[in-house]
Amino acid sequence: MARRASSSAHPAWMLIAVILVLAALGGGYFLFGRASDPFRGISPLPVQDYLQNSNSLRGNSYKLDAVIGQSLQWSPTIGRLFSVEANGEVLPILVPPKFNSVNIEKGQRFFFLIKVEDHGILSAEDVKKS
Repeated sequence: MARRASSSAHPAWMLIAVILVLAALGGGYFLFGRASDPFRGISPLPVQDYLQNSNSLRGNSYKLDAVIGQSLQWSPTIGRLFSVEANGEVLPILVPPKFNSVNIEKGQRFFFLIKVEDHGILSAEDVKKS
């Protein structure tokens, strides 16, 4: 008795499989990008509002994704003062001594959970390297 040749997979099934794989990769990329922000539930600092009138934001906490510019000052009791660049603007951030174990260097990107203190001083409540 003669045997029939086995048929290969139908092209429509191959196309569906490729689309599903691409959708899974795109979804993973999207979720990974959103999950890398440790403070994703907190409002970002409105930089322009802060620069216009920092007292209007006093007492509020925000997140800030910024690149370290340079170290401006250091005090063992108060902490380290850095200039950072965020949204094209340069801002000062005070990092308290409890974060002395975090190695903060020029050019590194960090996520800051900041609080706007009296006189508009931005004080870090939490620091995560991006």
